[in-house]
Parts: sequence; C-alpha cells; structure tokens
Amino acid sequence: MNEATLRAEFPVLETCVYLNSNSTGAMPRGVEHVLARYWNTVRDWRDDAWGGWLEELDGYVHALSQFLGAPTGTVVTDANLTTLLGRLATCFDFGGERTKVVTTDREFPTVPFLWHGFARYGAEPVVVDFDTDAVESAIDERTLLVCVAHGSYTTGAVLDLDRIVERAHRMGALVIVDTFQTVGVVPLHLRALDVDFVLGGAHKWLCGAHTAFLYARRELLPTLRPAATGWFAGRDPLSFRPAEDWAPDARRLAGGTPIPLTAMMSRVGLDLLAQVGAPAIREHSLRCTDLIIERADDAGIPVRTPRTPHLRGGVVCLRFPGDETVKKRLAGRGMVCSWREGLRLAPHIYTTLDEIDAFMDALIAERKAL
Repeated sequence: MNEATLRAEFPVLETCVYLNSNSTGAMPRGVEHVLARYWNTVRDWRDDAWGGWLEELDGYVHALSQFLGAPTGTVVTDANLTTLLGRLATCFDFGGERTKVVTTDREFPTVPFLWHGFARYGAEPVVVDFDTDAVESAIDERTLLVCVAHGSYTTGAVLDLDRIVERAHRMGALVIVDTFQTVGVVPLHLRALDVDFVLGGAHKWLCGAHTAFLYARRELLPTLRPAATGWFAGRDPLSFRPAEDWAPDARRLAGGTPIPLTAMMSRVGLDLLAQVGAPAIREHSLRCTDLIIERADDAGIPVRTPRTPHLRGGVVCLRFPGDETVKKRLAGRGMVCSWREGLRLAPHIYTTLDEIDAFMDALIAERKAL
C-alpha cells in the first residue's frame, strides 16, 4: 500500500496535521461502514445477530493475536485495560512469602491506584524510577509480580523488556506489561519475548476504538482462576447454564457480556497496519521522531524523550513554556497534539515528514510569541 492510498483511509488528515496518536489514533474511514452495518442490525433486531457478532469478535482476536505474535487462544478482549488488569490481579494470592508488586513512577494512574487497592489483600506495591536498572534491582525473592509500562506516557521512553523478563523469571516472579503506549508503533512479538502477561488497547497506535486486550502465556492459563469473573469466562457460556469451570483458553479471563462493536470498529485499523507491517511502521516512526528531535534541538526546545532510537517509543515529549493553552493555540493553526507535563508529539505511519516540518514551524512561531 503506497503512502497516498494509506493516507486516504484517514479523513482527519484532510483537516489538520495530526500528531496525537499516543492519545487517540486517527480513525479510518472504513469504520463508518461498520457503524452503518451495526445500526442496520439493531434497527431490525433479531437474536441471531449475536452469532455474527461473536464471529466478528473472534475474528478480531485472531487478527490481533497474529499482529502480536501471540498463539491462538492466549488473547482476550474487554472494555478497558483497568478492567482486565483488575481481573488478572484477582488470580493471585498475596498471603504467602511473595507479596511485592514492583511498579514504576511513570505508570498510567490506573496501575498505582489498583495496586494500592490490592494492598488490603496483602499486596505490597514497590515503586521505583522508570528505568530498566531500577526495575531489575527491585526484583527479589519476595517479588510476586512486576507490573510495568513498556513506554512512558509522559516521556516517551521505553523499558528493556528482555532484561526485565529475564531477571523476574530468574527470581521466580511474573511480569505484567502495559503496552498501551507502544503497541502498534513498536514491534512486539509476544511468543519470542516470553513475557507472562501483556495488556494494551486499540484506540491509540492501533487506530481503533475503545477496546482493550489481555495476553496470557499459554503455560500459565490453567493456573489462572479469577475471582472477578463473569458468565462469558465459563467453559460453555452459550449453554446458558451455571458455569462449573473456567474456559480452557484465555477466555477464562473474560467477564460478562462481550462488546463486539468496538472490536468490529478496531478491526479496520488493525488490518491496515497489518498490511504495512510492524517493522515498516517502526522505521517510519523513527524517521519522524528523529526529525522532531532535530528541529527541537535547533530551536533550543528541551526534549524529554531519549534520543537513542531503541530507548524511545513513538512519541516525543517537549518541555515547552505555558500550559495546555499552547495545545489549543496550535490546534487553531490546524496542528493537533496532546499535553501531559509538556507537549507530546506522536506521528504515525500516516504522517509525512513535510507535516513534521509544518508542525515544528508552527511550534517555533508559538514559542516566539510567548
């Protein structure tokens, strides 16, 4: 798929320079047809529509598993990452000698809030710097879980997952990785990574709707018995009889009635990205972020994101005077980004280098105005 054909799939690019994929990815125009089809279904409702919806949900999970390099039956979806992480947490016993849960100071607010709640059941959250060395050093014989983001949403830095997984497994701990800020822009092959659990979602770099996923390593599935569960996690939910056991695959980590619409919407963007391929996406992303850093350096704008390519994800975070008002002023110029402790610029596979230059020109003009 050439650049022009790909860009034509994203209508928002006709109205602005869109560098906001780390907050909400551009939505492809094919989603409009999904929504129209969904409306036609609910308008003329028949119960057998659920059969088709569940097939589409299964199709999305299969396509997502292929994109992630995850074996069949190891991925489940739900409304959001918080729901899935909370359900996963109920699978563990914090009453033994291993009570430590190692996290970092750059996690999305869900993570510290959730583990603070599980402290009432014996979990002992240990917060360290968002730094691979710091995470490794905190893992010891009392560590049950390491729960870290792959990429920081405030700096764009990424952790070395290979090192963390190796250290955790050597010490007998399990690793939960939040990839919401990297999946879709940084290649992930879960089978090769050997990580235990991976969470992420579609509405950022995967160009989808608000739906999340959880991957669980196949060997661990028989040991996972979530307390926060629902009827769809049962072995045979469509029998509509009381569940006597969990499903044998990752669906045991499902909850109640599934939400097919957001998966159907997210399939459109996922298929487009799969056609491009994760390596090509990453290569283009690095070209774009390199240019942002170069232009920022030339203009004397401080960069919070690591310059070394393998240490950063797809976003560049800039220290910029002012507050979120700057973001709004840029949007008035047709330049869209986000603000979290500074400006966050997030180009994607649909972004051109000319657009990067146009954005930086506008940003420098705003800086001079301030």
